Amino acid sequence: MSTPPRRPRADAGRNRTRVLEAAVALFAERGAEVQMAEVAKAAGVGVGTVYRHFPTRQVLIEAVAEQRFVEILAFARTACPSAPSARAALESLMLHIGRVHEQGRTLSLVIESALGATSPRGQVGAELKDVATEILDRARQDGTLRADATFGDLYMVVGALAAVARADLGDWRRFVTITLTGLAPPAPPGPGTARATS
Repeated sequence: MSTPPRRPRADAGRNRTRVLEAAVALFAERGAEVQMAEVAKAAGVGVGTVYRHFPTRQVLIEAVAEQRFVEILAFARTACPSAPSARAALESLMLHIGRVHEQGRTLSLVIESALGATSPRGQVGAELKDVATEILDRARQDGTLRADATFGDLYMVVGALAAVARADLGDWRRFVTITLTGLAPPAPPGPGTARATS
């Protein structure tokens, strides 16, 4: 009688999630001093389990950074489609990003120190770009954002927002308001604006 093939351990995925959640919490609380053994203890697994999923500390921090953007992407996919306008969708997303970076300043320092940047990468970065492109498409239809606004514009202002919130450079909510004002379509000319001069 042949032995059935071994199925992947059902708890492998759960262990990875526990390690990642523990790492996020510890890095956010204590910063770069956190060691892999501490992550293992907080996750309730052995150090070997941590290294099995994340062979180096660098790989673990990369996963932590990706997890942050996975959560932002999930918010965007849930909140943005139901917003009444493209402007409202962008405002909701920007406020969420601001809160993420305000509440995760220590975590951002860890990510930037290890990876050199805190911007999204890979597949999650591509999917966030798709969400932003959808907002721009809606803007062209409902006229609530400048018709010439590009993904590059959004990437630039969202990056600036993250920097303001992360470094506590000022009131990042006011930054959102000012930015959205700048992205609004130009006001139509007044009654006398188009009058020809002789």
